[in-house]
Amino acid sequence: MSAAPVTIALQTMQVARRTRKAVALRMALPLIVIGLYVVGAIFVPILYDFDPLRVDVTSRLLPPGSTLPNGSVAIFGTDQVGQDLFAQMMEGARVSLVVGAGTLLFAGFVGVLLGMLAGHFGGKLDMVLMRIADIQLAFPAILLAILIASVLGQGIWNIIIVLSIANWVIIARVTRGQVLSLKTREFVEASRTLGAGNTHLIARTLLPGAMAPILVILTVEFGQVILAEAALSFLGVGVPLGVPSLGSTIANGTAHMTTAWWISTLPGVALLILVLATGILGDAIRDHYDPRLRSA
Repeated sequence: MSAAPVTIALQTMQVARRTRKAVALRMALPLIVIGLYVVGAIFVPILYDFDPLRVDVTSRLLPPGSTLPNGSVAIFGTDQVGQDLFAQMMEGARVSLVVGAGTLLFAGFVGVLLGMLAGHFGGKLDMVLMRIADIQLAFPAILLAILIASVLGQGIWNIIIVLSIANWVIIARVTRGQVLSLKTREFVEASRTLGAGNTHLIARTLLPGAMAPILVILTVEFGQVILAEAALSFLGVGVPLGVPSLGSTIANGTAHMTTAWWISTLPGVALLILVLATGILGDAIRDHYDPRLRSA
């Protein structure tokens, strides 16, 4: 009878160890995929000897793997004006990653800061900030982004501003909720009793404690931002003309779906894989920081 608790404990440890390995694998795979996109977006436009905006009507609508008149191979084919689709996709991936990183930088900073202030101080500040958030959440995010983008005009920086305005609310709400659950914990009360000021409590106590859910929401929002940028570019209010984007490339191929399916399909698949990888990474980070797994 005395060996039973030991056996159960060992089995529990083995299950927890296998669970942690599975979570680590789930984190590694999407990180590899996202890393490949980053490497491709940085180095392929430099090493791949083809201008994504060069027009060659004699090579229009070539299927993937076709040989161009200059002897090079169009890996993913060409579009309706003879532009190389692979070069466009890599340039579009660069734009998507820049917009996603820039948006999370601005929206994350504003959302985390306002969420921390609202959750820590409460009172009228919390009420005003959350009512502003409620008003913004009453509008669909994509419609709000289209409205602001139509006012600001096309441009990568304008898209970053638009998507930052549309996404800070979710980050702020997640941060505020986490701060409200932490501010009454013993270690926060101990810091306050020892004389820690508001700045120290926010920066050194509450922020580290809330970092896990913030990382999860930022990772998930990264994929949503990339998808939103592609949607805006697809509708013609995203990146300016002459700047390749996955969304605009998909839009350009909609008129040729029956004759040149690759123009819209391949960028769509690339966008799907990137967004799916960020979603899986967000779930893996959430499981990694699950206190039940850590305690096991």
